Amino acid sequence: MESTCSPSKYQHNVTCYDNCSIRFFYEQVNKTISFNWRTRDYLVVTLGLTVSFIVIFSNVLVITSILKNRRFHFPIYYLLGNLALADFFAGISYLHLMFHTGPWTEKLSIDQWYVRQGLIDTSLTASVLNLLAVAVERHQTIFSMQLHSEMSTRRVFIIIVLIWLVALIMGLVPKMGWNCLCDLGSCSSMAPLYSRSYLVFWAVLNLLTFSIMVAIYTRIFFYVRRKSRQMSQHTNQLKHKETVMNLMKTVSMILGLFVICWTPGLVLLLLDGLDCDSCRVLDFEKYFLVLAECNSFVNPIVYCFRDSDMRRTFEEILCCLCKRKRDRRGLSEARFTTLEQETYRLRTVRKKEDTNGVPLIRRGTNDNPAPPAD
Repeated sequence: MESTCSPSKYQHNVTCYDNCSIRFFYEQVNKTISFNWRTRDYLVVTLGLTVSFIVIFSNVLVITSILKNRRFHFPIYYLLGNLALADFFAGISYLHLMFHTGPWTEKLSIDQWYVRQGLIDTSLTASVLNLLAVAVERHQTIFSMQLHSEMSTRRVFIIIVLIWLVALIMGLVPKMGWNCLCDLGSCSSMAPLYSRSYLVFWAVLNLLTFSIMVAIYTRIFFYVRRKSRQMSQHTNQLKHKETVMNLMKTVSMILGLFVICWTPGLVLLLLDGLDCDSCRVLDFEKYFLVLAECNSFVNPIVYCFRDSDMRRTFEEILCCLCKRKRDRRGLSEARFTTLEQETYRLRTVRKKEDTNGVPLIRRGTNDNPAPPAD
């Protein structure tokens, strides 16, 4: 099948190829589009669809758990929930990609192709900005000797809205003009309608953000280790240290896995943007895309293994019907022989509901710490 193209003339004799077919741009950078469905194409689409559905389901589970459990109604968990929302959006993006790849690619219009790429760019930008917000929140909270930030819920949601606004703009930038439709010589190999200069900008910006986050967490770990040595061996202080370290390890694992999964792809984009002919970027493109896609479903696994409360909430959601029946049966059979036993039970329930972990510094009395500020 031959490529079609009808270039347009604009002011200052600038020729733009905005009416050309997708195949035309792919041929300019020697990137092939298969005419017919091959076994490899079926395998890629099947695997991609499977992973996409897992990503969507697992991150819906995380978002539902954070909304359901009062223990997670704190700024750090709202930001982690927004990270799960970004991963959910990534699952939708990959699902859309699977239905617009292989032989389907050449049937796309230029606008449809930009939508396909823009969805992935938006989800990555949202994830990066969320991780940066989590890093800043942890830095501010730990250095003020607390477990949870005193940031108001309103401010957290303003941050979340700004994250998605910036992510949406970054996804639209190529469509809005930073492309190669009027300069075929600057087209990239991996994304044939993107300008190589945009790939360099995008890759460098994300890699720089990764470096900043790693530096923040390194500083936090050195600080926590130094403060831990200064603490006495009091039981409460040991619990404080363990709680802080557990949460730090969880968010650090999330960051580490994100960097591991996305760095190879970003380096490949950078090499493509620098027009490295000997790097054979197209040979590694699909493998690194799969690696990046896998990152979107590893976070729920980290939550499950690192946070017992999150794991129990997962189980409650997955076994909702059985849990309700068991709870009704248990309530109907419950008997208390004395008023003291009932009072003790109510105090225990309230104490568990009103505390989320162990704050690094208690405010108020030892038995009734003051709740964190809204």
